[in-house]
Amino acid sequence: MKFLFDLFPVILFFIAFKIYGIFVATAVAIAGTFLQIGWVWFRHRKVDTMLWVSLVIVTFFGGATLLLQDETFIKWKPTVLYWLFAGILAGGALFMKKNLMKSLLSEQMQLPDVAWTRMNWSWVGFFTFMGFANLAVAYSFSTDAWVNFKLFGGIGLMLAFVLVQGMLLSKYIEEEKK
Repeated sequence: MKFLFDLFPVILFFIAFKIYGIFVATAVAIAGTFLQIGWVWFRHRKVDTMLWVSLVIVTFFGGATLLLQDETFIKWKPTVLYWLFAGILAGGALFMKKNLMKSLLSEQMQLPDVAWTRMNWSWVGFFTFMGFANLAVAYSFSTDAWVNFKLFGGIGLMLAFVLVQGMLLSKYIEEEKK
């Protein structure tokens, strides 16, 4: 359910684009992100940092799209977000000597340090790839194709990546003994 909630602004963007076009969809995505944060705040009285970062990026790039009536800005938004995630993970490992994937997920699973390191760097690579893939689609295909890729291609690639990573990590995860 959380996965669908996280996609709320993207789904709204997709629907609005199909009905009204890129500029209305951009405004809807901005409003949807504000609603998402409002709901999270109402329910938990706390909003994750990454959701705030997403709000800033969608508001900045969406605002530039609307103000300048140029869809290029909103097409760059996913790339900036992906590369920001990659940079944070890589920066944590290189400069802070901290594995942020381990910090985020160590309560859910126990892995040896080598597996945490591989996971962290594989996510850096994946986010970097996704940033380039977004630009390739944005500049090589129609806006309609880019919007479809943003929803279906991005989610599909993410799910495939998570499944492959799960299979690779499964050798480290022991079944709980009964």
